[in-house]
Amino acid sequence: MTFLPSLPDSAKLLDVFRAYPDTARPLVDYHEALMRGPSPLTVGERELVAAYVSGLNSCDYCYGIHSVTAERFGVSEQTLTGLIEDLDTADVDDRMRPLLRYVGKLTSSPARVSPADAEAVLAAGWEEQALHDAVSVCALFNFMNRFVNGLGVTADDEYSALSGARLADGGYAGLKNLM
Repeated sequence: MTFLPSLPDSAKLLDVFRAYPDTARPLVDYHEALMRGPSPLTVGERELVAAYVSGLNSCDYCYGIHSVTAERFGVSEQTLTGLIEDLDTADVDDRMRPLLRYVGKLTSSPARVSPADAEAVLAAGWEEQALHDAVSVCALFNFMNRFVNGLGVTADDEYSALSGARLADGGYAGLKNLM
């Protein structure tokens, strides 16, 4: 149930964006640039980071939608579930492990992130922009998790499937057409 009295109890994030388009439009533009623009991280990897951060934050809304989106870009459901249970044993590419460990630490204990954490990402073969982009996705989804949870926006599995497919097919720019 949303906490905004002007919106229906079943309001989704798109309803919030429609109600507040002046702040929503630049936020959607940022999503599009970060999540779909040029990056050493694939779209699937960025969606994986979004889902992982959202899962760590227990944001069911974002975790559900971005898990579906990541799956549409080739990330298995088993990988997503495994990451939340135990990063060290999850079925994920070894190169992704230090990157995910970094965003996990940044999410759960940001003051403890150290140069050694960044060095581990770079030592795994990622270039500087990959670290930048992963941190940016992590920061964006920590923001979005608090935004969604703070406004009481929820979604069921059916909506997650619909919204995840919509993001996979039309990107974030497609949301502006729905606003």
